[in-house]
Amino acid sequence: MPISSSSTAHCRIAFRELAPEIAETRAITDEAIRRVLDSGHLLLGPELAEFERAFSAWNGGGETVGLASGLAALDLMLRAFHIGPGDEVIVPANTYIATWLAVSAVGASSVPVEPVKETRNIDPERLGAALSSRTKAVLAVHLYGAPCEMGALREFCDNHGLPLLIDAAQSTGAAWRGDRAACLGDAAAFSFYPTKNLGALGDAGALWTRHPHIAEDARLRRNYGMASRYQHEIRGVNARMEELHAAVLAAKLPHVDRWNARRAELAARMLKRLQEDDRIGLMRVPEEAEAVWHLFTVTVPRRDEIAANLAALGIGTAVHYPVPPHLSGAYRDQASAFPALPVTEELAGSLLSLPLHPWLSDEEADTVTEALLHAVRTT
Repeated sequence: MPISSSSTAHCRIAFRELAPEIAETRAITDEAIRRVLDSGHLLLGPELAEFERAFSAWNGGGETVGLASGLAALDLMLRAFHIGPGDEVIVPANTYIATWLAVSAVGASSVPVEPVKETRNIDPERLGAALSSRTKAVLAVHLYGAPCEMGALREFCDNHGLPLLIDAAQSTGAAWRGDRAACLGDAAAFSFYPTKNLGALGDAGALWTRHPHIAEDARLRRNYGMASRYQHEIRGVNARMEELHAAVLAAKLPHVDRWNARRAELAARMLKRLQEDDRIGLMRVPEEAEAVWHLFTVTVPRRDEIAANLAALGIGTAVHYPVPPHLSGAYRDQASAFPALPVTEELAGSLLSLPLHPWLSDEEADTVTEALLHAVRTT
């Protein structure tokens, strides 16, 4: 039944707020904070070691290096694979700019590839056209928490002798054919920004890899390139994860599968209702994939008008991302070198993110979907 503005004017459904998560986890985070403060050990201590161990085990093996942010993880991942000036990295055109910024930070060039419109993720069939003698890696993004077509990406990289690197900033816990999706690449960079599916108390990130020498390189780089006190082997950086964040992340980690399952449950509920209107473009998740629904995105006509109408009904929304990297001021000087990217630009003008998080009730999810259906029909 369509919902009217008068019947929803009293609704207040935020796009995302941290209060419910803080309330649920307050006891365990308070204990983690207390433990760190009582120890007096604030950097590169036992809490970080424990989180790295636990996160690796949770991902099914490999090694984890705790870092200061998701961008730091991307940067150090590229450096560990010796990617630098003169090199090219194949990247998604449709992604948050951090993916591109990391490539720029190491002196390499981003070669953008269009997404499959329905999955929002990089199109494996377009990779060949982006390949050159300077290509040193494919850096794929599991955008919005949904895995890329990992089988096709892996085959392409193996055929061309390229490492498959993953920007897993939005996909903690996502899986491909039963395995954690990020772990099917050679390495993956995670973000633990507070609103992520696993969030710290501020900025934090991690590099995961199946290769011990890559983990060792990242550990060396994150602490000024210092192998032992004042023995600097390489030109490193300060990109350490703090003990406080590590302790909180380790405390929250056992809850992430449950939270992700609730996200998936809500997503299925919302998808079922929204598929009734073909003007609403829904994200398609590959059959082999298990998405963790960091964001629930739809494409709609007259996106900004619909967002304003939903706001008038008390429903918060967001846009991820209105300006793709190739059109941003940050890459204005390279604009002439980029190919035409019409799919990416169409998505940038039509994608709308709806509220979806583990603390959203079924009734709130239904209110959001009914309001969107009404807005699309009447805007």
